[in-house]
Amino acid sequence: MEHQSQRYLSFVDLMGLEQRYRAAFVNSLTGFKSVALIGTINKERQTNLAIFNSLIHIGANPPYIGFISRPDSVDRHTLSNIMETGYYTINHINESIYHQAHQTSARYSREISEFDATHLTPDFKLGFKAPFVKESHIQLGVQFKERINITTNNTVLIIGQINQVYFPNNCLCEDGFLDIEKAKSITCSGLDSYHKTERLARLSYAKANKETSLAKLGYIE
Repeated sequence: MEHQSQRYLSFVDLMGLEQRYRAAFVNSLTGFKSVALIGTINKERQTNLAIFNSLIHIGANPPYIGFISRPDSVDRHTLSNIMETGYYTINHINESIYHQAHQTSARYSREISEFDATHLTPDFKLGFKAPFVKESHIQLGVQFKERINITTNNTVLIIGQINQVYFPNNCLCEDGFLDIEKAKSITCSGLDSYHKTERLARLSYAKANKETSLAKLGYIE
């Protein structure tokens, strides 16, 4: 592939862009991202569902996961519900529901549940206090652990403990790798571009002075 000429934008250039144009551009710079639906409920049993593309792996021992919420200078239903109840779900998006998932980003009033508005199904399982998305293939039940207010831009990092996991029977490998591509999870780029994935390879554990090799995909039956 021939080298293509490049454009250059400085910080001053970026800040000079129109607001929505800048948001679309900067959101594209982090590359492909995890995208999921976060399900919550308040103490009045009003459900809420919202799409997030800012999921972060925090750690595996214990199993912690995070996500970034925009500033709560205005009412953020997901954030306020988590602060109120301490529980939420994270649900992978697949090809059959991405249109509905995207629609949850619309600004509905608190009285309207995005589950109802997008015809997705709330699923309460094993006594967990927040609703899962029935149509999602990989679902996490999460308990709130910590809120970190990021003063740089007034966003909020929410860290939670994974208490429940649901996934298809045929997607777990013998070494613990969960094949989310086989489960039909999709990814996103920018604010509104959704993508299917195609694995290049799984590689062996990297060690100094040793070339990596292809790792096998041995599924648990």
